Amino acid sequence: MAIFSKEEARKILEKALSFSTADACVVNLGGSQGGNIRYARNSVSTAGYQSNQSLAVTASFGKRSGTATIDELDDASLKKVVQRAEELAKLSPENPEYMEPLGPQQYDESKTFVEVTANITPEYRAEVANSSITPAKTKDVTAAGFLDDGQGFSAMMNSNGLFAYNKSTDVSFTVTMRTNDGTGSGWVTRDYNDINKFDSSEASQVAIDKAVMSRQAKAIEPGKYTVILEPSAGLGLLQGLGRALNARSADEGRSFMSKEGGGTKLGEKIVDERVNLWSDPLNDEVPAATWNGAGQPLKKTTWIENGTVKNLAYGRYWAKEKGVEPVPFPSNFIMGGGDASLDDLIKSTRKGILVTRLWYIRSVDPQTLLYTGLTRDGTFYIENGKIKYPVKNFRFNESPIIMLNNLETLGKQVRVDGSLIPYMKVRDFTFTSLSDAV
Repeated sequence: MAIFSKEEARKILEKALSFSTADACVVNLGGSQGGNIRYARNSVSTAGYQSNQSLAVTASFGKRSGTATIDELDDASLKKVVQRAEELAKLSPENPEYMEPLGPQQYDESKTFVEVTANITPEYRAEVANSSITPAKTKDVTAAGFLDDGQGFSAMMNSNGLFAYNKSTDVSFTVTMRTNDGTGSGWVTRDYNDINKFDSSEASQVAIDKAVMSRQAKAIEPGKYTVILEPSAGLGLLQGLGRALNARSADEGRSFMSKEGGGTKLGEKIVDERVNLWSDPLNDEVPAATWNGAGQPLKKTTWIENGTVKNLAYGRYWAKEKGVEPVPFPSNFIMGGGDASLDDLIKSTRKGILVTRLWYIRSVDPQTLLYTGLTRDGTFYIENGKIKYPVKNFRFNESPIIMLNNLETLGKQVRVDGSLIPYMKVRDFTFTSLSDAV
């Protein structure tokens, strides 16, 4: 399947819309192609290439809507899928929150497509696997990793004249290194739009070093500790804060952003004044599409500024109900950081714990944003500015709000899962029990 150009996508969408007899019709077209390689036990286990395309039609008669999808794009198939969507719409109950499709919009040109990433070869993927497996063997370590790369496009057109198109590339890599005696584990993740920014040997070596360092971990008492959270660990909790930036759940009294007695915490200071959180689809390090699934333009938006809530996300329906302008949900998260490196943070710590990542994170109380979960793949005790020894993993109970009020130092930003998150040094992080898992 080809990745359709803007004009090719436009022609297909126009053809589909020409078959519509509904009051309103929205057609989405998308496709992707890319490859992957997976390895475990120091050996490649699978490698593949996939290509797909799909077209979805949502037809509406009044407040009744129906959606049908298809992966064939000839005229007869397009006519069939539009007719099916209209049949379903006529059978559907009314949606009291139905919103008329948007009219024409203006979008910024995105930065999400990089040609070299679109041209990754099977030989490149094999070399990435080799860059993990070969050095792992020399350190008595076993590698298990996954590289996934691809290019794709998405396009949207509706009966009110809106047309949107975006093309993107991405590559993601994770690897876990386990020592062959079963007592040490290291992990790393990387993701980019531009493959030129990816160094598989460097990433694999980070995981190998952590695995070797974490052998024969010692048990120490749970409690409140100063911690250094690597960006992947910090993101695990910050995602909970991101989900709370929802105006509707706040207005309805269902979230941390709900104010006692009614209203929201918009305009209130909720965390340390050094905390700044925003989204920006045109950021060079974490570019994203410049429109969302509703066809709304996405712009740089500040969510928390100097610790104060500056914006909550309003969907179109809820914005209409509240008489305000819609504020689209973020496409990425960027948290402001500082100049300190990981080594700097370690050197400045008298006693503390370095956390590589948090996992199995689950909500305990959505109204306080309290979460529980476990550390994993490299947890180390720091004393007098140096990593002294590995420690057994912990279960934690913590809130990103408490975490961001207990900040000591913000370090350099790192891209993780499409967002930019800094290293964070935090005091009084709560560990509640030990875990025997490596």
